[in-house]
Amino acid sequence: MIKTFLKERGSWILIIIFLQCFTVFIAYLDSAIPLAPVFYSVFLSSMIFFFFLAVRYKKETTFYRKLEEWDKDLDVTNLVAAESPFERIIEQTIVKQTGYLQEKAHRHETALEQEKDDLLAWIHEIKTPLTAMHLIIDRLEDRTIKGQLTYEWMRIHLLLDQQLHQKRIPFMENDLYVEKVNLESVLHQEIKTLQSWCIQKGIGFDLQLEVTDVLTDAKWLSFILRQLLSNAVKYSEASDIIIKSDVVSGKTVVEVTDFGRGIEPKDLPRIFEKGFTSTKTDQTNGATGMGLYLAKRVAEPLLIDLAVSSTVGEGTTFTLTFPKENEFVRTLGM
Repeated sequence: MIKTFLKERGSWILIIIFLQCFTVFIAYLDSAIPLAPVFYSVFLSSMIFFFFLAVRYKKETTFYRKLEEWDKDLDVTNLVAAESPFERIIEQTIVKQTGYLQEKAHRHETALEQEKDDLLAWIHEIKTPLTAMHLIIDRLEDRTIKGQLTYEWMRIHLLLDQQLHQKRIPFMENDLYVEKVNLESVLHQEIKTLQSWCIQKGIGFDLQLEVTDVLTDAKWLSFILRQLLSNAVKYSEASDIIIKSDVVSGKTVVEVTDFGRGIEPKDLPRIFEKGFTSTKTDQTNGATGMGLYLAKRVAEPLLIDLAVSSTVGEGTTFTLTFPKENEFVRTLGM
């Protein structure tokens, strides 16, 4: 702040120094003016000026120092009161601009909330014809057409489910219900949803669950597993998907392993990025790059560490590491 103050007052300081030097120069040229009293006067006036500069530094920088430390959260009540006319101009401008931004933010928040409510209502409404469509598909006798239509129906269902949860994620802390969740039950429910797709691709599931209960939120855990399982099925052909659970270093670890095409090493660090699909030219059509991104976002508030390892041509393993029970309780308490 001192450097900024000196730069701001640089022209004033320079003119004072110039005037002092000019006074000495005049005394030097004019032999009638004694130099000693002039030097003494210049010295005293310089001391007074530097003392004045120090006082003004403290007084003039208080407002700007507080302004620099201001949280900028649109709360002007924490802003230090202005004293000088220029400071009052700045204060009035900030208050006026902040009021405008608050009003604009409120309008945007209201519009966004309305858009979210409309979209959620639409998703719930669309589930009715989807349910009717599924019942109609079940009555079809042609197994080939039935399988194709069931697959397309399931894709619509999963995409709507992604949209539904994507809109709820920003508010998921208000919607958490942490309890002991039966992992096997959740997995069976999600596998049942993908059953027709798995039959079509010749994919089975091998559950090796050493731990059956985890402390988490059931519906959000279901969503994470739904993304991982659908991703595993999408990139696998005629092979089993192995799901393991065990305790490692006091933490429950769940692994979902497929034996599909695997992920390129250069793609591996980016698979949880929003909208990222793949750099391969022969990537699966219809990939949105949202499933794993949303799974990662949901895992963070649940304190679940979501990691991945993969070998091209051999398969991919997604690992869910759940927190210890006391860690979870302590974090929720905070």
